[in-house]
Formats: sequence, structure tokens, C-alpha cells
Amino acid sequence: MRADTMQMKFMQLGKRLLAAATVAGTSLLIASCGPSNTVDFLYATSNRGDPGNIDVYQVDSLSGALSKLPDSPYPSGGRNPVYDVTSPNGLNLYVANHDDNIIVHFAIGTDGKLYPLQSVTTPGTEPVALAMNSAGTALYVLDYYAPAAPGQPSFTDLNPGPGAVIVYPIDSNGNMGAALSVGAADYWSVQCFPSNLTATPDGRHLYVTNTNAIVVTSSPPVTGTVPILPAQCPASGTVSAFTVQSTGSSSSQDVTGLSAVAGSPFPTGGGSQPTGIVSDTSSGWVYVTDSNLNEVYSYAVQPGGGISLADTVPTGTMPMDAIVYGTSPSPEYLYISNFADGSISSYSLNSGRPTAITTTDSGSSGPLCMIIDPDMGRFFFTADYTGNMVGGMVFNPANGSLITSQLSPYPGSGQPTCVAAAPQKYGRHNGL
Repeated sequence: MRADTMQMKFMQLGKRLLAAATVAGTSLLIASCGPSNTVDFLYATSNRGDPGNIDVYQVDSLSGALSKLPDSPYPSGGRNPVYDVTSPNGLNLYVANHDDNIIVHFAIGTDGKLYPLQSVTTPGTEPVALAMNSAGTALYVLDYYAPAAPGQPSFTDLNPGPGAVIVYPIDSNGNMGAALSVGAADYWSVQCFPSNLTATPDGRHLYVTNTNAIVVTSSPPVTGTVPILPAQCPASGTVSAFTVQSTGSSSSQDVTGLSAVAGSPFPTGGGSQPTGIVSDTSSGWVYVTDSNLNEVYSYAVQPGGGISLADTVPTGTMPMDAIVYGTSPSPEYLYISNFADGSISSYSLNSGRPTAITTTDSGSSGPLCMIIDPDMGRFFFTADYTGNMVGGMVFNPANGSLITSQLSPYPGSGQPTCVAAAPQKYGRHNGL
């Protein structure tokens, strides 16, 4: 995928496009005698510029309306940022810069501003998605192409090959350590053209969607090179499953490596192109979107980490991302972004199985990544690459449905690829 062209592979946009909102600046914090109306910071990566940008917004606690920080956007630290994720404590932001093979670590300030602290080059090429464990002690990076064997040419769009998962330990300050290794390699292989990954909340497993196809999310004119499926890759999609090797509990997990689950990778069926993937909060179910067949698959997680298909339900056209909101055993809801429809499909989860609620206009023309604000759990945002906007909706706790915000969509600096969010930490230092 070349996300800086009109043709884009979703794999290079990543799974979760999180954007964070920020307060209007330090002067506002000083002048205010009580908490401001800012509830979250939203961070939207944008790849139109060179280097790329990060738009920073503050989220209004009453309406969910977005207002951009005065000195936004910030440089992403590389070319073509396609994915971003915040640490569970809301103090750090990590951005995948696809064209430079760089992950940049930012501290999030009390005013929502970003401060670059670290830049790490991935072992492979073209990072497309990121995920963190719930303890915030490991960052999982998905490279579109794995490193080549010694003495062999690197895998590229002209010489495509398998993808790779890289595991970076994260210290108490949010810094990335050296990539974990297995034997002589500092990565774990997956299949071709991987799109996204998810870590289960209990920290025990990691799952990766392999499209084994080129997923095109925009129409011509086309520039750049379209890869050809390597002969060693299967004709349909799969899910790679890993057991996370670690010490400690899920809240203080020290990750030491990965091991492939028996039976992995698991096929998703003929003609499938799995893109988005997410675990429910109980870590007992995994949901996979199929951008080609317009379906979402519900997989029950087995004791050893294997997955068993339990249900298939229809989505809108070209579903790309998936998120789960709620806490088991309380009501949980599943949301799917439909790129071609410009809509969000909402489902209630009953014993892990989705039941359709409604389909909502996303407030943007081509939704990809999605996020629900982490502070109140009330406002819902999407990245709209084709419309150069961020869409906003309001969550209805009575039934889990979404309502398009009156002021949505909100302008970005161009071609938003992902969104991430952090709660506003009023009265304490949020990173710096």
C-alpha cells in the first residue's frame, strides 16, 4: 500500500486510527480555576505532508465537539504516518511512519502537546499497525514485510514476501527497549500482506490478520507499484495466533517473547480478505472483518489460544476496522467501520455473538480507524482518509447505538489515517 497515493492498502493504514484532543494551551490551564470542558485529547495521523503530521484536538465534555490545538499539527517524525496508539496510562503516544520504517515515541504534555522522545527503526519494512498490552509494558509492531534472509534482497513491493511481528519492551517511562528476539531473529513471521493485530486484554495472546491479497481502498488514478502475491502465500486470508510468553500478571506483565499457537495460521475462508481484528474485554472472543465478503467473523478463543469460528454476520460494504466497547459481564458492543459506505455498523454482543443494532452515517465519507473517548466513554470518532476529515458520533448507553454529532465532521490537515486518544489529566503532569 502506498497511502500517499489515491490507491491505498488498508494494511498500511493500520487497525486503530486514534486521535487525541488537547486543551487550548497552557494559558487556559493557568487561567482556569476548575476543570475545563476538555475531557480528552485526540491525535489523528495525517500523511499528506512530508514529513507527516499529527493533528491534535481537544474534545469538549458536553458536546464531544473537536477544536484543534493552536499550534497543531505536529510533525510525525517521519514520512507517511499510518497508525498511532496511546499507552494505557495516557502519558505516551506511539506513531508508525510507514515509508521510513520508524516508530516514534512522544510524551503527551499536560496541555495535550506532543514532545518527541525516541525514534526506533523496525527490523522489517513498512510498519502498518501497532498494539499495546493492557499493562503498557509491550508494544507490538506489525511490519508489512519481514526482514530478508542474510544475503538476500530486502522484501519490498517489487519483491514482496511475508510480514513480521516485532515486540518492543516498554519501560516505566514509556521508552522502547531493544526488540525481543527468538534465536537469531528479532521478529516473528506471519503470512503475506498483514493488515492488523490485537492483543487480548488478559495479555495471554496476540492475533494478526493476514489478507494474503492487496486491499485497495481508493480508486484510480493509481501511482506506485502494486505487489504481486508471492507463490508461497495462500490464496485466501488467515489469522496468525501467538501465545505471549511473560512473567507477572496482566496488570504488571513482563513480556519475554511469542510462540505460535498450534494450528496457526487459521484460515478465514475462500475469497476472504481479513482486515480489522479486535478482542472482547473478556479475552474469550476475537472478531475479524472481511473487506471482500462484507462480513464479520466471531471466533471463540480456545484454552490454548486457537480460535474456532462461531458466527458470521453481514456488515456494510468494505468493513475495515473493529472495536469493542463495554465490560463483560455488563453489555458489550461491537462497532465496524465500512469504508465504501461511509457508515458504522453497531452490534450488541450476546454470549460473544453479535446481534445487529443499527447502521449509522459516520459523519465522514470513508471511515477507517475508530475510537471511543477513554474518559467518559461517550464520544466516538473515526478517521476519514478520503474526505480529509474526522467524523464524530455520540454513544447511546441505553442500547449501544451511535448518533452522528451535529457539528461533525471536523477538518484535518489532510488524509487522516488513524486516530488515538488520551484522557485529559487535569491538575497533574501528563507526561511532561
